[in-house]
Amino acid sequence: MDHVFRALGDPTRRSLLDELFREDGQTLNALEARLPMTRFGVMKHLKVLERAGLVVTRRRGREKLHFLNPVPIRVVHDRWVSKYAEPWAATLSGLKQRLEDRTMEKVFEIYIKTTPQRLWEAIIDPEQRRHYNFGVGVESEWTPGSRYVAGHPAAPAPIIDGENLEVDAPRRLIQSYNARWGEDVEAEGTSRVTWEIEPVGDSCRLTVVHDQLREGANDQLYGGWPMILSGLKTWLETGEDLATPGSLRYAQA
Repeated sequence: MDHVFRALGDPTRRSLLDELFREDGQTLNALEARLPMTRFGVMKHLKVLERAGLVVTRRRGREKLHFLNPVPIRVVHDRWVSKYAEPWAATLSGLKQRLEDRTMEKVFEIYIKTTPQRLWEAIIDPEQRRHYNFGVGVESEWTPGSRYVAGHPAAPAPIIDGENLEVDAPRRLIQSYNARWGEDVEAEGTSRVTWEIEPVGDSCRLTVVHDQLREGANDQLYGGWPMILSGLKTWLETGEDLATPGSLRYAQA
């Protein structure tokens, strides 16, 4: 958490985050063109943001794209802000890309002190899932090509469903994603969610990529990920549930 505070303490780094908030998935060249500093200076600040987990990079062909990762900010909020204020906007990820006919890709990353097997079980076990996923459990055979259905006790019908496109325990799970909790989100059609688990010492790096989203898609589809991943981290590290605006809203429902 100290790395996050140090990274946010610099106005240039905050400007870089603002640029990624405005348009996610930018190259180094694009970011350099928007700031009055050298390429080396931009690279130096991006490295600090990457170490803090606030920026995640992914390769697409020959390009290296930079994505805003709102999860550390969500963790800071849950640890420090929520004790003194009412819940506020839960995510920084409601971004739009400007080019037409392009899909959006949202990348979320968090480090959890656990083993890959425990993390995998927490993702696929319906009872554990309810502890951090707003009370929503997921049922499936968890084999390639199998279906999965996510439901809430208060909902008369499934609120999410899809197909398990790739199941590689305990490393990777790729799923198609159909939101069913409202006509507005159901109209967005099918997107894709990838869970990637990588052991790092006595911890795991969990990366969730929500892509194949329509440009300008309804932010309800991806806006809850920072809260879900923060709750997953809390559940595995402490065995306790984390109160977030999302979990409180579903509890009231």
